[in-house]
Amino acid sequence: MSADAKYRLVFVDRLLATLVRLRHGGTHDVLACWFGADRSSVTRAIGEVRLLLAERGCTVSPDVRLRSLAEVVDHLGTSGTTGIVDGTEIRVRRLAGGRKDRNTFISGKNKQNAVKSMAVTDGEGRVLWCSPTRPASCADITPVRQLGLVKLVADGPAVEILADADYQGLGAQTGGRVVTPPHRKFKKNAPDWYEEMHERQRKAHSLRRIRVEHGIAHLKNWRALACHLGQREDMSDTVQAMLACCPTSRPRT
Repeated sequence: MSADAKYRLVFVDRLLATLVRLRHGGTHDVLACWFGADRSSVTRAIGEVRLLLAERGCTVSPDVRLRSLAEVVDHLGTSGTTGIVDGTEIRVRRLAGGRKDRNTFISGKNKQNAVKSMAVTDGEGRVLWCSPTRPASCADITPVRQLGLVKLVADGPAVEILADADYQGLGAQTGGRVVTPPHRKFKKNAPDWYEEMHERQRKAHSLRRIRVEHGIAHLKNWRALACHLGQREDMSDTVQAMLACCPTSRPRT
């Protein structure tokens, strides 16, 4: 094999192979036959291009590209747009038996092996950023605390971020800038008028934040996020790479 064998695939073909892999889940063997290259060359090309795409960030407009949570908060404040935050899980392969950390990837909600990421969208459901993935056993609020969202929102520009009940308590920590569903005051024997009011407020909040579900569903049209069969260590780069490739148009509702 010659010294330049890794470059037998021109860059356009390497990019196309990576996009087909991410979008449709084509195997490396199939892609190798398609491009007339060795399987190892396709595997190497996908690994390299995926990292390049992950570094690009999410392109909101020709002159705005978001690569970090701090840039997302600044963009929401500058544009006066409401943000919506929610956690999403991506199924991954089960860890080999005997590993001590095997149970850390088991989701307490869906009882399956998965990793979790925090997605941030605007009020229209366009995905602006996704956090690095973590084992699914962690709570939805854990990435928020570790990434410093509370400090970014409290010390940054005036911005409104909608969240579900899993992020309860962030409103008090951010001066009301993170809006969560109304807290239930009566646990037992609540008056009828309170039940009606609470249900009305809860539905109003749910209708405002439902766009984040549409944005996540739009992102999961990519086969690699429907069920990831590769290495779990590559999942964060895979999510970021797909953010760089997804169109910024409003997802279908």
